[in-house]
Amino acid sequence: MFFQTELTHVIELFQLPFMQRALMGGILTGIMGGILGSLTILRQLSFFCDALGHSALLGISIGFLLGLNPSLVLLPFAVIFALAVSYLLEHTRLWTDALLNIIYSSSLAIAIIILSFVGQYKGGLNNLLFGDILAVQQVDLGLSSLLLIVCTMFIGLTLRTQMLLTVDESLAIARGVSVSTHRMVFIVLLSLVVGISIKAIGVLLVSAFVVIPACAARLLSHAFTNYVLLSAGLGALSAVFGMVLSAWFNLPSGPSIVATQLVIFLIAMVLPRLSLLIHQP
Repeated sequence: MFFQTELTHVIELFQLPFMQRALMGGILTGIMGGILGSLTILRQLSFFCDALGHSALLGISIGFLLGLNPSLVLLPFAVIFALAVSYLLEHTRLWTDALLNIIYSSSLAIAIIILSFVGQYKGGLNNLLFGDILAVQQVDLGLSSLLLIVCTMFIGLTLRTQMLLTVDESLAIARGVSVSTHRMVFIVLLSLVVGISIKAIGVLLVSAFVVIPACAARLLSHAFTNYVLLSAGLGALSAVFGMVLSAWFNLPSGPSIVATQLVIFLIAMVLPRLSLLIHQP
């Protein structure tokens, strides 16, 4: 009886418009994160994604300081920031992880200093850090849908090139592939996906949101195309189950989605071993 009552309550919740928007937003961002995350981990850009997510708080704080909508400031800031970081990585002699650590730590520090002068942040810092997917609006869904179309077209039309760039960059250069152009487009798309996902997932969790489904898919798939598709599917699936978990137990939505992704990743670790045990003579 208790289970049935709770299930009815969850179903009623998802009949509300804001819950439907939140669910759709989670699915869209989950698919985008899965698609780009699949290439992110193979190209060892996970820490870059983490630095970009943490540094996005600086863009949000600048928006607050200027009295502008943070969402409008965040996306161009994320793109400019990502391109600037990419340039620094290519033109400095510092180790990549050290430079990224300096960048995201200092950006986070500056952002907190700026926010200390802005009264608006005091009631919403928790939402900035951990996300508030229930605040997703129609305009956010429109932007997510458009970005998903762009990401899908880019990866779909250049899939062979992306495979070559990921597996052997020197061979791609030898075959006349414009590595710098493809890298720049990918970095821009990744920064936009991270930027648009922050509202739902939060600054602290957005990198995990992009990376974990891709890691789980990597454990379950060996063919490149299947791997990208599975990563996108796991991203969407984790968003749905995370939202249901959040509604059922009245938990924060962003952390619930990432916790669901962790469970999927652990299952992905166990499944191949179980399969080997079952098929052993």
